[in-house]
Amino acid sequence: MSGGGTSGRAREAVLGPPSLVVGVGASKGVPAEEVLTLIEAALRDAGLSSASLAHLATGDAKAEEPGIVEAARRLGVPLVVHGSEELARVEVPHPSDAPLAAVGIPSVAEAAALAGGGELLVPKRKSERADGQPARATCAVVRRPAPHTHPRSPAN
Repeated sequence: MSGGGTSGRAREAVLGPPSLVVGVGASKGVPAEEVLTLIEAALRDAGLSSASLAHLATGDAKAEEPGIVEAARRLGVPLVVHGSEELARVEVPHPSDAPLAAVGIPSVAEAAALAGGGELLVPKRKSERADGQPARATCAVVRRPAPHTHPRSPAN
């Protein structure tokens, strides 16, 4: 039996501090279930685990949105809120007219996810509703770089 292949590596888990940030934007009155279903699908489709989730992030205009607050609570992570001016300065790959009209900035989900830096793993995606009505939530997923650690000195 050979132990040098790479076929099993896709299933290996690497333990470390939670490094994923999910940026969330939503319409007023979005239910927590819609936000959670969207986040869970985004993570699953990207092969990511909710165990690696550090926090949810959103803009100050959505800081008190019950569906977002409840989603963070159910996921067991903090909700980090960024100011609109900060989010407006974040370069995003998929700006949109919808948040521009609603809150005055071209992105909430991607900008909130990217506000602290990192690699965009899941670009903005919208929730899907069974009733065919427009999506009420968006999310984007970023992996933050691991905190810098200093290598230990060689033992004498």
